[in-house]
Amino acid sequence: MDIPKLYELYKTHYLVTTDTRAISQNSLFFALKGENFNGNNFAEKALALGARFAIIDEETYQTDERMILVTDVLQTLQKLANYHRKQLQLPIIGLTGSNGKTTSKELIHGVLQQKFKTVATKGNLNNHIGVPLTLLSMTPDTELGIVEMGANHQQEIAFLSSICEPDFGYITNFGKAHLEGFGGVEGVIKGKSELYDFIRANHKMVFVNPADPIQMTKTSDISRVLFDLERIQYVGVNPFIQLSLDGQNIQTQLMGNYNFPNIAAAITMGLHFGVPTDAISKAIEGYVPQNNRSQIVKTAHNTLFLDAYNANPSSMKVALENFAALSATHKTVILGDMFELGEDSAHEHQAIADLAASLHFETIFLVGKNFHGVSTSHLSFEDFESLKIHLSKHPFQNKTILIKGSRGMRLERLVELL
Repeated sequence: MDIPKLYELYKTHYLVTTDTRAISQNSLFFALKGENFNGNNFAEKALALGARFAIIDEETYQTDERMILVTDVLQTLQKLANYHRKQLQLPIIGLTGSNGKTTSKELIHGVLQQKFKTVATKGNLNNHIGVPLTLLSMTPDTELGIVEMGANHQQEIAFLSSICEPDFGYITNFGKAHLEGFGGVEGVIKGKSELYDFIRANHKMVFVNPADPIQMTKTSDISRVLFDLERIQYVGVNPFIQLSLDGQNIQTQLMGNYNFPNIAAAITMGLHFGVPTDAISKAIEGYVPQNNRSQIVKTAHNTLFLDAYNANPSSMKVALENFAALSATHKTVILGDMFELGEDSAHEHQAIADLAASLHFETIFLVGKNFHGVSTSHLSFEDFESLKIHLSKHPFQNKTILIKGSRGMRLERLVELL
């Protein structure tokens, strides 16, 4: 079946699913494959649970006339999403970056939905599957789309941009993330800038932080909107960021001055799209971070600064520096390994350990095989279980604790121990 015909089936309900555990009635089920599963196996179940059609790519599974055989299910999903995007008469904002993508996306969504019916990437579904699913969740009454794009190697952002065809682009920053896949910091800059390449080639527009010299240089020949840092002013942290818009104070629920550009981006887009300033302020003040991102958690014994969703050398550095500047007593840091750093791993872990030591925290714990290999006078643990045993014997009391590490370390498990 060709894409236009499949699109007619999709248009009857505008529902797509890839997981039989979350089947929507009358949806199109796409039988995707992974390392440990074959979605074709679940096509019959999807139909039984209420899917209208199942898209499969292995003929042996075609046991029902409602099963549509294609050459490649994933490519079909991507092509359908792009075809749908071409029919949508609405602006789409595409965003990427090394750090702050999801926080920025949630802030932008919160601001723009004050005026528009918006659809944004759910969670961090920002890859070659998540981007198509985000597009296909946009219906004819959607007025504005926000698509987050993640990448860990060259040409990935170029490919995702070709699917979602953004009218506006924003890159949060260029940092030391996925160094292994990108091939160093210069590779990160080149890879993330593929969004700029798409915007430039298609004569679209970008939003730019004028305080970021890389953004300014890379967008000098693109139509751009700069953050107005006269209107949007940083005031301070207490520990949450305070800022002002046109002289009016905004008290956020985001910690760390590294989040200021994320907030400024959302405000800038709100102003560009005509959202009233009082509505912008309301949205910014109402945003509460979740999913282990810049959360403050008060337990019976300690106050936790939980930033355990992910980590790389750039985000680790600013998190440590912000925590050091915080007015608090008995400051303790628990740092977990940073992944995907390739040949730079040993050097970057040592640099972070040295930085932490220089900031004079009361206690420093390092967790994971990479941190266990650094030269330090502070306690290091080869794995989470070793740390857990230590904490059970030597529990913390009345500490202010920063917890940060890569997703694979799952340091949010510490909450119940602290």
